[in-house]
Amino acid sequence: MTRLMGRKSMAAALTALVLGLTACSSGGNSGGNAADNAPAGQNGGANANQTAGAAPDAGDSKAFKLWLGWTATINNDSMVQKYWREHEPGIDVQLESTQGDAMTALNLKLNTGGFDDAALFGRSDIVNSSMIRSGSIMPVEQYFDMPDKYPGLASIPKLYLDAMKDKDGHIWSIPTWFDQNPSDPWPGWASGGWFVRKDVLDKTGMTMDDLKTIDGIENFLRAAAKQKDASGKALIPLSFLSDANDENIILSTFGVSTATAGGVIPVQKKDDGSYEFIYDNPQYKAAYQWMNKMYREGLIDAEAITDKAERYKEKTKSGRIAMNVGGFFNMDAHIWEILDGPTEPAWYIDTIPYPQVPGVGKIGSNQIVNPYPGNDLYISKNTKNLGAILKFVDYMLTPKPEQQQVANEGPAGVFWDWVDKPLGLWKFTDENYQKLHDSGDAAKIASTNPALYAISSYSNEWYPWWNYALTEPKGRQKTIDFTQAIGKMGGVRVAEPYDMVKAKPGGLWEKYLPELENVRKEYKAKLLMAKDDKAFEAAWSDFQSALEKRAHWSELKQEWNATLQEQTAASNG
Repeated sequence: MTRLMGRKSMAAALTALVLGLTACSSGGNSGGNAADNAPAGQNGGANANQTAGAAPDAGDSKAFKLWLGWTATINNDSMVQKYWREHEPGIDVQLESTQGDAMTALNLKLNTGGFDDAALFGRSDIVNSSMIRSGSIMPVEQYFDMPDKYPGLASIPKLYLDAMKDKDGHIWSIPTWFDQNPSDPWPGWASGGWFVRKDVLDKTGMTMDDLKTIDGIENFLRAAAKQKDASGKALIPLSFLSDANDENIILSTFGVSTATAGGVIPVQKKDDGSYEFIYDNPQYKAAYQWMNKMYREGLIDAEAITDKAERYKEKTKSGRIAMNVGGFFNMDAHIWEILDGPTEPAWYIDTIPYPQVPGVGKIGSNQIVNPYPGNDLYISKNTKNLGAILKFVDYMLTPKPEQQQVANEGPAGVFWDWVDKPLGLWKFTDENYQKLHDSGDAAKIASTNPALYAISSYSNEWYPWWNYALTEPKGRQKTIDFTQAIGKMGGVRVAEPYDMVKAKPGGLWEKYLPELENVRKEYKAKLLMAKDDKAFEAAWSDFQSALEKRAHWSELKQEWNATLQEQTAASNG
């Protein structure tokens, strides 16, 4: 289940990102000026014969080098790569990974002659700007209008391509890892929710129905505080990993949106068309008042603010905690996935609907589904293997629901196949491949495939790891059940333009965002752990003052609104 764990790592990172109050750049900005780059083909290589207005001759090469903008164990003689070379698409892809910091590696590479053929990086305005300014890449917009030769590239939703054009109409990368249908996107690995130990719930004499309201949660926590773990210690009624902003799920429960899609700050659009920023939402204070109340009663783990991931995971695994709130990947999904029955406390963990809070009609968004491309493939203007690059990427972007599975494990009928019907359950059919694939040894895993699903696309119509026909251990299914249930609870929604308002270069957000985050972290601890109501109100007053004095909150909001107007005008123009 290597790729499942890889997906989990990606999802955990994503959850930490969207639950935090800052996020990386995403979706739809060219990030540079075409004038910074000479027209492709002026320095020879594959594009030496390019003329104005004509696509260059891609040639008929059968191999190319692909530089990955992340760390990976590489085996360029893997079983899937052999299939690509010997069968379809008939291309020999030689991979090189990035070691250490990606941006440092990128700058070093660009300053020492650039990469040989193609580079695949996570989408970033900084990466995009660096690539364009280096003058080492070629524009690729012409290849999206050649459906007879490159049907996969021609199938990329126009919505994504239009957002990537610079002022001269150039597109400098081939987008990958996007949703094939942006109007009905895959909801992703939703992981943020409330989780209860069913065995503890049974011991208190309460039922799942009793946990439907925030008052019911309080009653359970008080009852759970009287229960003991296997070693005889009193249980921790409620805990979360504040280091990963897990408490934002409680904010969501109180109606506060905590996520962005690459934007600088979580914002909610009100019924009157205006926008309410996270710290201006009165429910933000109400949520922390509730947390403070629970903390003062000893119902929230006293170490929640200071615990690091390993300590929190160990508490969950050992059965010290009766109820968790936050992302289940932070709890460590592996602790139940290895189980085949009720042999450990993790077996009894179950997710519950977000409890109802009086006066809250809708929970706040804590995960934004962004169907826009997550990665960009850049092509060196000096490559001699343009034909191989385009043929390979075109194959990988075939718009089929199962294409990410094909990109990762090869086509159906080779190392895996359908159990019942296409787009139904699937399983591995090559025993040796599966043994190596599931070994847990990085070198053995790399001998099967290079985990290159990031060069493909995905679809809500079929997702491979929700349809894997593996029922042992039985605990594996819990992760799938959890994420599918949470995805329907109301905290996940599709990105809107206001979720993607970024910091203007040289602007106030760029200048003050780090201090805004420092203020948030400092006062979430003070609000949570205030010793009484008076201390809480004092901490809240100091928080409001710090927002203005240290983070220039009013000025930030003014710039945000101006940037949104500019962004809206640009997209409509």
